[in-house]
Amino acid sequence: MRDIVKDFSGVRAIDNVSFHVIEGEIHALVGENGAGKSTLMKVLSGIYPHGTYEGDIIFDGQERHFARINDSEDLGIVIIHQELALVPTLSIAENIFLGNERGSAFAVDWPRTYAEADKVLAKVGLTDSSRTLIQDIGVGKQQLVEIAKALARDVRLLILDEPTAALNENESQKLLSLLLELKEQGITSVLISNKIGEVISVADRITVIRDGQHIETLENTHDEQIENRIVRDMVGRELTKRFPSRVSTPGEVALEIIDWTVYHPQYEGRRVVENVNLNVRRGEVVGISGLMGAGRTELAMSIFGKSYGRNISGKLFIDGKEVKLKNARTAIDHRLAYVTEDRKGDGLIMAMTIRENTTLAKLERVSRSGIISDDEERRLASQYIDMLHTKYSGINQDADSLSGGNQQKVLLSKWMFADSDILILDEPTRGIDVGAKFEIYTIINDLVEQGKAVLLISSELPEILGMCDRIYVMSEGHLVGELARDEADQETIMTMILNAAESDTQKEEVA
Repeated sequence: MRDIVKDFSGVRAIDNVSFHVIEGEIHALVGENGAGKSTLMKVLSGIYPHGTYEGDIIFDGQERHFARINDSEDLGIVIIHQELALVPTLSIAENIFLGNERGSAFAVDWPRTYAEADKVLAKVGLTDSSRTLIQDIGVGKQQLVEIAKALARDVRLLILDEPTAALNENESQKLLSLLLELKEQGITSVLISNKIGEVISVADRITVIRDGQHIETLENTHDEQIENRIVRDMVGRELTKRFPSRVSTPGEVALEIIDWTVYHPQYEGRRVVENVNLNVRRGEVVGISGLMGAGRTELAMSIFGKSYGRNISGKLFIDGKEVKLKNARTAIDHRLAYVTEDRKGDGLIMAMTIRENTTLAKLERVSRSGIISDDEERRLASQYIDMLHTKYSGINQDADSLSGGNQQKVLLSKWMFADSDILILDEPTRGIDVGAKFEIYTIINDLVEQGKAVLLISSELPEILGMCDRIYVMSEGHLVGELARDEADQETIMTMILNAAESDTQKEEVA
């Protein structure tokens, strides 16, 4: 790609970027959210067609003009987006060959479809039947289906946009191992990722983009020195500390639950949270650590106005008084906030503007007699957005056009605007870069210094250890330990989780 320039409504997203990939390599593309990584790859894949950008695309030595994504796919260039493009109600096989059907112009050859799908699934290490519906497999397996779909199109250049953002550590490792296997088969990959550790583990070369400009392309030396250099290039400065410092001064208990039990909403008799007791004080960040499926999100959502689960029992206290939160509205009225892990699905309305999303949880602040004041909404929303240093072109910009980090800031703005005293933050930095993470951490520290109480759920142990004053460890719906900041390390937390899992297995065997 030579001298690529791409503008959106007068805003330059890509500024004269040149980028080249060598056949047979894994090339990582890194940068802060909004740096232009995904935009550059959308130009390459034809999502932004020829004529909507300046510059040249050269593939196999020839200049290419892609009018649509099918043109690039015909040459073996396949992009897999962070939001997977699968149809949940169709089978794995139907998704793999959607738009690329096996059969004649008049009928699909189903035996051939399933047979070829099973073969390509074996190449990515997925043992599920190709007749299985997409909605019946997890996100990690869905990511493998996307790669299988690319292989079925005879992929030569595979572009993966944040492929591990929604995966747990085990699933992420399997995916990265698969990329190395595909490399051995001669398939070239471009890996867009904010997870520097995984980039260093698999990439041959690394290109850093910042503010729409090419900063540097590095040979991977697989050491700490390259990691520090990538971080510096991404954020434009030395980032000596990954977590901002804060003096802990806990106050009175703001939130407490006693004997909290939650049953699965569909499977009768299945407990997803059992007899949990925890508390969070004002001026304190309390973490919940655990593996995927431990029940952390289910616990958080059930606290927030019974947004998840059925037959919920136990007691919930806010500022020492027992309360009954029947729904999300009553939770908000009690100044409780839940910042969901799924900002696009549950946190923001992506087709609405920054202004509208910011005020959504507390419209009474910008309305009178049921009528919203546009001027007041614009004024107040701008205050909160600017307070969090959100990068945007205008307060009326749609949320879906923002980078992941800036979407997360809008989500936090929404709950700060609602004047929340207790904030449950579920994976608040998932899918965002190191610079944006530091800004989110600084916001969290500012909130607790104001006397707010924060319950932080995270799958990243360094984040839990770097941000929390106390840590609860959760496994299989139970709290299996509590640690003060100075008692906690990764080994201690993982030992608690593994010992709890082993104990549960022994109980099942006895039963």
